[in-house]
Amino acid sequence: QVQLVESGGGLVQAGGSLRLSCAASGRTFSRYAMGWFRQAPGKERDYVAAISWSGGMITYADSVKGRSTISRDNAKNTVYLEMNSLKPEDTAVYFCAAKLFGLASDQLHEYAHWGQGTQVTVSS
Repeated sequence: QVQLVESGGGLVQAGGSLRLSCAASGRTFSRYAMGWFRQAPGKERDYVAAISWSGGMITYADSVKGRSTISRDNAKNTVYLEMNSLKPEDTAVYFCAAKLFGLASDQLHEYAHWGQGTQVTVSS
């Protein structure tokens, strides 16, 4: 079992940057592949990025590719999402999620554990 807490969201101007963090409880964090998803008002939850348990496999949604970097520090039980060149369309609640073992995945249903989310608002 793992519990996830996101932080680092906020209000930023277009073109700015943010670094989101997701702290995980428990001693088995390194066994989990981690993902970031986002949900804008009135829209479905969408995939953003994912990283395998070892960090050896990383994938990004096309919408953020080249502007975002996912990383993890297993010693700190934390996964990060750094976002640059932010756009108003990046405005959403950002969630981190964990799936036991396996590769990085963009499939929402594969993730069993979710955080409560952190709000990112990008002003134009």
